[in-house]
Amino acid sequence: MNMSSDWPLWEVFIRVRGGLSHRHAGSVHAPDSEMAMRHARDTYTRRMEGVSLWVIQSNDIIASDPADSGALFEPAQDKIYRHPTFYTLPTEVEHM
Repeated sequence: MNMSSDWPLWEVFIRVRGGLSHRHAGSVHAPDSEMAMRHARDTYTRRMEGVSLWVIQSNDIIASDPADSGALFEPAQDKIYRHPTFYTLPTEVEHM
């Protein structure tokens, strides 16, 4: 029996460089958060791809149901002032 198959699954998020958002990179199996971070580093940043890592147990992620997207997201369409289309960004702002 493979020991790692009994370990929890962890999702790995990497921020490539400062100012950018973390992006999902993949998953690792590990017995605890410390080992998950080490496995994530060894697996997904071997070529200096990132400046920050997040790991979270897959079981702790709660996702919305695509079938409920209308009720969940349509109310935001009534609040157009929340969209950044009314603002002019200075040219110095790079990653917005």
